[in-house]
Amino acid sequence: MSTAYVIEVYNRTAGIVTGDEHGFSFFSSERAFDSLEGRFFASAREAERAARALLNSRGMPRRRSL
Repeated sequence: MSTAYVIEVYNRTAGIVTGDEHGFSFFSSERAFDSLEGRFFASAREAERAARALLNSRGMPRRRSL
């Protein structure tokens, strides 16, 4: 059985990860995260950390929550 999680970073939907017994694959939902598209992660948390690091490394603006 597979599992899916939405990955959100700073109130932005980065994408989803789908997982099985081998790990999680990332599917980007925003252009800023396209470089993670198709990457494989050991956990959903690891994918979230990668998305957060990507934004931080690019100095991308964080969206404010209302």
